[in-house]
Amino acid sequence: MTVLSPGLSYIDLEFLGRPHAIASAVIQSAGGIAIVDPGPTTCLPTLELGLQQQGVRWTDVRQVLLTHIHLDHAGATGTIVREHPHLRVFVHERGAAHMVDPQKLIDSASRLYGTEMERLWGEIAPVPAANVVALAGGERIEAGGRSFEVAYTPGHASHHVSYFDRSSGIAFVGDTPGVCIDGGYVLPPTPPPDIDVEKWRGSIDQIEAWAPDTIFLTHFGPVAHVRPHLETLWENLGEMAKWVRHTLDEPGTDEERSRRFADRLRHDMRRQMNEVQIAAYPVAAPFELLWLGLARYWRKKSS
Repeated sequence: MTVLSPGLSYIDLEFLGRPHAIASAVIQSAGGIAIVDPGPTTCLPTLELGLQQQGVRWTDVRQVLLTHIHLDHAGATGTIVREHPHLRVFVHERGAAHMVDPQKLIDSASRLYGTEMERLWGEIAPVPAANVVALAGGERIEAGGRSFEVAYTPGHASHHVSYFDRSSGIAFVGDTPGVCIDGGYVLPPTPPPDIDVEKWRGSIDQIEAWAPDTIFLTHFGPVAHVRPHLETLWENLGEMAKWVRHTLDEPGTDEERSRRFADRLRHDMRRQMNEVQIAAYPVAAPFELLWLGLARYWRKKSS
């Protein structure tokens, strides 16, 4: 457990045994406790141990706030709610139906991860509709005894929202500000199916408009230099999008193109980090999948 601010902390879920890959935030007050992005079911024992170390019982937790429904953020939600049916789950309206009936989500993830699904994510259980609170963006919600502003922040996912606690100055922004491990390369996570570069720009502007003191990344942790970080994210997203666009004009299969893209990305990252640091990134965002998401984006634009 690492403290962000009084009453705000986060737990390293140690995904696949690697530190600094996935984080869950914990919001505590006399008014109750909330969790932001509980992660996949494979990490549930680590999440529960982290809560126990803070003296938190599931009966104390009142809300789960999901930035979006990708399995590394939300996969454990149904399993948790089945055991603790008093919990309310906040999620964007485009993702709500997939939490209630996750089969399409499972099918989509299975096309990407194949036989690795169980090892990576574990059980993906449904959330009863009565436990789901659907968000559109623009709301103000109460969770963990605090008031959060909600913004719709698509680009990485069409069902992505962010939460801002103005009292602490901390915004919980999921994957919208990218992946940044140990202060290293700011990597835009661009897996399929619904990457949208233009909408991503609008989401960056939305977060900047909040003027948070700190943004909290699920991959990984707090970032205090908010504007430079978001500017770097946008620059890197633009470069990555250009690389992928160029590969579509090159010979070869998509598998060969994605490998060339991954090699170029690693080469670019070596300017800032050593191989050990770089190795942490594919755990959170496999490089070949980043090519697939941007390739789909360009092909949709040209169709």
